[in-house]
Amino acid sequence: MKKKKKLTHNFYQNLGKLFYAIAAADNNVAPLEVETLKQIVKLDWLKVDCLEDEFGSDAAYQMEFVFDLLHRENNLDAENCYSDFIHYKNEQNHLFTEAIKQLILQTANAIANSFAGKNKSELILLAKLEIELKKTDI
Repeated sequence: MKKKKKLTHNFYQNLGKLFYAIAAADNNVAPLEVETLKQIVKLDWLKVDCLEDEFGSDAAYQMEFVFDLLHRENNLDAENCYSDFIHYKNEQNHLFTEAIKQLILQTANAIANSFAGKNKSELILLAKLEIELKKTDI
């Protein structure tokens, strides 16, 4: 039985964790990385669907909310945030269409590139992400 591909608030919240993990991979989240995420949400992610939160805002803003929350808490445990995302992805693999995967990789690369280019920690995490997103639902 094929699951319906309906994105949820939880989907966007887990993307917020992933993008925070990319930014925090080097134990530092630069303001430019935060700004890059916000720009990409406005330019690309708002177009993905029309899901809204309980306040009438586009659910894609949940990415920014979770990212900002983790940043305010100074939660620099990138590996834990990444693991949370991978666990969610494996549980909800049907939501990860090719277009969504491409947008995830595009966003992650833009965040990593935004401040002084990609460093070793970010490159490793980006490579792991790309491998993970290439896996198919069995």
